[in-house]
This record gives sequence, structure tokens and C-alpha cells, in this order.
Amino acid sequence: MAFFIGVVVGLAMAASLVAAIRLLRPPRVISSEVRAIQTALHAANGMLPELRRGLTEESARRVAGHLRTLTQASAVGLGDRTHVLAFEGLGHDHHRAGDPLLQITAPAREDRLHVEAQIRCAEPGCPLGAAVAAPLVVAGELVGSFVALYTRGHRVTPNDTRTVAEAASLVSAQLELKAMDDQAERLARAELRALRAQISPHFIYNALAAIAGYIHSKPEEARELLTEFAEFTRYAFRGQRPYVTLADELGYVEKYLRLERARFGERLQVRLQVDPEVLPAVVPVLSLQPLVENAVRHGVERRGFGRIEVSGRHIGADVELRVSDDGVGMDRERAAMVLAGQGGGVGIANVQARLQSTFGPGYGLEIESEPGRGTTVTMTLPKFRAGVRAA
Repeated sequence: MAFFIGVVVGLAMAASLVAAIRLLRPPRVISSEVRAIQTALHAANGMLPELRRGLTEESARRVAGHLRTLTQASAVGLGDRTHVLAFEGLGHDHHRAGDPLLQITAPAREDRLHVEAQIRCAEPGCPLGAAVAAPLVVAGELVGSFVALYTRGHRVTPNDTRTVAEAASLVSAQLELKAMDDQAERLARAELRALRAQISPHFIYNALAAIAGYIHSKPEEARELLTEFAEFTRYAFRGQRPYVTLADELGYVEKYLRLERARFGERLQVRLQVDPEVLPAVVPVLSLQPLVENAVRHGVERRGFGRIEVSGRHIGADVELRVSDDGVGMDRERAAMVLAGQGGGVGIANVQARLQSTFGPGYGLEIESEPGRGTTVTMTLPKFRAGVRAA
């Protein structure tokens, strides 16, 4: 895990460095003024640590002056998606933090800059005219805008827009690092809980007991099951693999189910139906197996027999996985408690935490269940998410 986070942070830092170098070296223009370069470097160096704290009114206020130095604009503003967080330069007497961003300029879109020949200002005699608004993007989502403003009569040049875009890129890269730090912390906490719940001691005891029962009657079968068990545990405790492909996770699930069938025999019926096109999707390691283990424990073990179905399909840009059993089921309140980690279950809440910390609150688990009519757990995740790769 530490290696993975280190690689990701290293890439983001490299992106920051590239943005800073490009910012300091306008295309086709080589400055001979060493002092100007030193000033720009000093501004970048003073700005970066502040942005690692995130985009807030305080951090925006601290970096606004540095951004003005970097861009050589008459004034600059930093905002979230709707409001100004900080303003520096000409017009600061009537352009302030907390003002709607629309009072200055239309916010930038996440995929392009916005240029205005004359800003929207109701203040008579405002010295500002043209403006360039550049998007601040983190993990593919627009989180704010950086606006560079110039005096009336200034004609925005391609070099102006390029400089503003590179400054915004530098800000975005630092905010991305902040987001990665936060995610790494959440994942570390979630994975600590995962280590305690990866393999149920109940399952280990039953699996070894089933293997022991085959040693004299079916020694070849016992050897194969022991190999499956060894591969099962090796996969589970390989902590440096935070993410795997769905194909890998399904292979692990099949090993688990084979060990359970050694115990239940024909009393456990299994059906797997997963569309081949979703197999390359990346999932947190040990995310599907706990759902299947819960289905065995609560859907089959209590009655001594049962049926489990695992299905997977793609829905637009997402993948939907379902684990269903025909067991005793539960009421809606109990299902909500299980998902929240308050009602037992093997790793359900842990899987939910890791899915949402990796892919966002729009993804995760849903539980549908009725007493006496079985349970279905649905997992939804994106087919692709930047920065999330299988080891």
C-alpha cells in the first residue's frame, strides 16, 4: 500500500514540476532576466505548501499574491465552484471573498478556459476589464476556478491564456495531492479493519476440517483442496495489492466456494454468470468474497443447504455485481444495520467503506432482503477510474 501511494504521489509531484517549468518558460520566448525567474520560483515555492492543505478561504488568501506574481496579472481571484474565496490586486476594495463568482466572470468549465473582454462589475470606475477564468480540476471533477484579471483596454493574448492555464494546472496538481493524502488516510484506516476481517476464523476451521475428512477416503481430492486453501490464504494476505481485476477476485471467490462445497457437497448449489467484458474492471481486493461468505453463512449454513448466485453485468460506464442467496433473509432495519457495520456480517461495512473511499459516495453496496425470502447484495463500481489500477 505504501508503495502504491508513493508511486501515485510521485506522479502527481512530477505533474506539478512540469506545470511549474512550463509556466516559467513561455513558448518561443527565452527570458534573460534571471531575477524574474527567481521571483517566479519563489512565488511557486511559497504557494505549493499552502495548497497541500486544500482549497479554503485561508489557503486561497495565502496563495493569491503568489499567483498574481506568477501570471503578472493586474488582479487575481480564487474561487470554489460558485463563490470567490480570495481576491488580490486592483479592485480589491469592492471585489471580496464571499462574493458570487458571477459578479466577476462566468466560472470556468471543467474542460476549458473562459475569456471575457469585459468583466461584470457594477462598481463605477472599476479599473478591471478583461479576465481569463481557468478550471481547477481534481480527479476529473471541477472544484473551483482561478481568475486572472487585467486593466481596461488590455487585449488578452494567447500567452496570457496559456500562462493562466499553467498556473491553474499547478494549483490543481497540489489540490490533487491533498485529495490523495486524504484518500490514503481513509484507505489505511479501512484496510486496518480489513486485515482483521479478511478471513473468518469460522471458515478456516471448517475448511481445514473438510480437508481432513478427505485425507483417508479421497487423498487426491484432499491434496487439491489443500492447494486451493494455500492459494486462498496467499491471496488474502498479499497486502501490497490494494486493487485487483474483477477476474482475479472471481478466481479467489471460486476457490472459496470450492472449499465450502467440500463441506456441504450437493447441498450447496452455485451459479456464476459474469459478462466477460466486465472482467477487466478494477475492484478493491477482498471486496466480492466477503459478500459470498455472508451468503454462505447466513443463506446456507443456517439451513444446511441452499443456492448462491453471483452475477455481473455492465450498465453504461458502470459495473453491477450481485450476490444472491435463498436463505433466511432479514428485515429492512437489520439490512441497514449490517451495511453500517452495526449488525454483524463478514466485512460488509468494510467493503462499503473501501468502495466509497476509492470510487466516491455514488458507488458501493445495497442490500435487498426479506425474512424468509433470501438476500441480494448489489455492488456498483465504475468500469474505469483514473489512478485506480490493479497491481
